[in-house]
Amino acid sequence: MIKRRQKSKEESEYDERVLTIRRVSKKTTGGNYVTFSALVAVGDGKGNVGVGLGRGREVPPAINKGITQAKRRMVHLPIFNDTIPHEIRIKYKSSRLLLKPAPPGSGLKLGGVVRSIMDIAGIQNASGKIIGSRNQITNAYAVIEAIKQLKPRIVKGKTISAEKPQEVSEVKADVVEKPEVIEKPKEVKEPKKEIKKEVKKVTKPTKKVAKKKPTKEKSA
Repeated sequence: MIKRRQKSKEESEYDERVLTIRRVSKKTTGGNYVTFSALVAVGDGKGNVGVGLGRGREVPPAINKGITQAKRRMVHLPIFNDTIPHEIRIKYKSSRLLLKPAPPGSGLKLGGVVRSIMDIAGIQNASGKIIGSRNQITNAYAVIEAIKQLKPRIVKGKTISAEKPQEVSEVKADVVEKPEVIEKPKEVKEPKKEIKKEVKKVTKPTKKVAKKKPTKEKSA
C-alpha cells in the first residue's frame, strides 16, 4: 500500500499574508500578455520572517510561488521585550527606512508593508517611518535588510534574542580561587620636624698683653 505524505506541523505554524498583487501586461504581436505578481510575507510569530515575490498567469499560482520563495529566504529577528532591540536606519535602493523600539502598550506605529511584516514576525511595539519610495516591493526588501542588521541585546551577561532569555556561555575557563591575602596596615609616617641647628658664635682668642713692669729710676 502506498502511504500518503502528511503535511508537517511546521507548514501549519507559519502565518501567510499577501502584501500586494500587481497586474502586469505586456504588448505582443498577438495581443496583450497578462501576468500577475504577488508579494507575500511568511512568519511564525517568534522572530522568523520571510518575504517572497511570485509571478504567474493567474493569482493563486503567483501566491503559492511567493509563499515557497518566502519560506526559503527566512531571516531571524531578535526580539527584546516584544520590540526590536535597538534603533536602526537603512537605505535600500530608493527607499529609506527608520525603525525604533517602543515601550509596552504603544503598539505598531508603522505604515505600509512594514507593519504587516513586523506583526507576522512577532513584534508588538515599534515605531518607524518610510522615507522616499512608495514602492511596496522595495520597502518590503528594505525591512528584511534592516532585520539582518539587527543585533541581539545583552543585559548583564545574558543574551535576550527571543521569547525566552538564554544565558551566554562563559568564555573564561575555570578560575582557581586564590587565598585571600591580608594586607598589613601601612604605617603612617609622621612629618619630619625641621631641626634648627644652633649656630655657635666662634670668638677669636684674644691675645694677652704683657704688662710692663715699672722701671726703677737710677740714682744719679
